[in-house]
Amino acid sequence: MIIDDEPDLCSLLKTYFSRKDYEVHFTHTLHEGVMAMQAIMPDILFLDNNLPDGLGWLQVELFLKTNPGLLLYLMSGLPPSFPEMSGVNYRMLIKPISFADLETL
Repeated sequence: MIIDDEPDLCSLLKTYFSRKDYEVHFTHTLHEGVMAMQAIMPDILFLDNNLPDGLGWLQVELFLKTNPGLLLYLMSGLPPSFPEMSGVNYRMLIKPISFADLETL
């Protein structure tokens, strides 16, 4: 699942992972993402920080409570200091994201 307000990035990620036989869902707002997260229960989440209706990274605890086994990728074009989250396993992706970046995942 992808929660990002950039349609081009969502399309890029969806195309890339669909070709690798992943089922991909995306939303463009945090509110929609929270709702979809509860309904879909994805294995992997690509989460943007700066969304039109809030900071995505502030919802990590909620997402992990909903789905404790979630594989988490935090994304940002303007990376603030990396979040301090004890006990949370995540990877940081700096935008723009390329196919080469995705291959290393």
